[in-house]
Amino acid sequence: QVQLVESGGGLVQAGGSLRLSCAASGGTFSRYVMGWFRQAPGKERELVGTSWRAAQTDYADSVKGRFTISRDNALNTLYLQMNSLKPEDTAVYYCAAGQVIGISLQYDYWGQGTQVTVSS
Repeated sequence: QVQLVESGGGLVQAGGSLRLSCAASGGTFSRYVMGWFRQAPGKERELVGTSWRAAQTDYADSVKGRFTISRDNALNTLYLQMNSLKPEDTAVYYCAAGQVIGISLQYDYWGQGTQVTVSS
């Protein structure tokens, strides 16, 4: 059983930066594909980006060039560096741990989320 705890959210002005962290425990962190998701009020949860086991990262078009995902397997921690923040980035941000099963990526573990609010 993997436990995930996000931190680093807060209130920031448009154009500012925040760094989110996701601390993992209870499993072998390096084995998992890690993802960042977000959910804004009244909207569906969306994928922000993915950190694959081989250090490859993918991003949603809406954050590409502004957000960077990294992971420290020695510290069992996933990061999301968010720069040039926009009001539309306001959401609760979640990290998740998953595995590739067959040809599908399945996220089995989720954190509780951290609020990011970007003021205009």
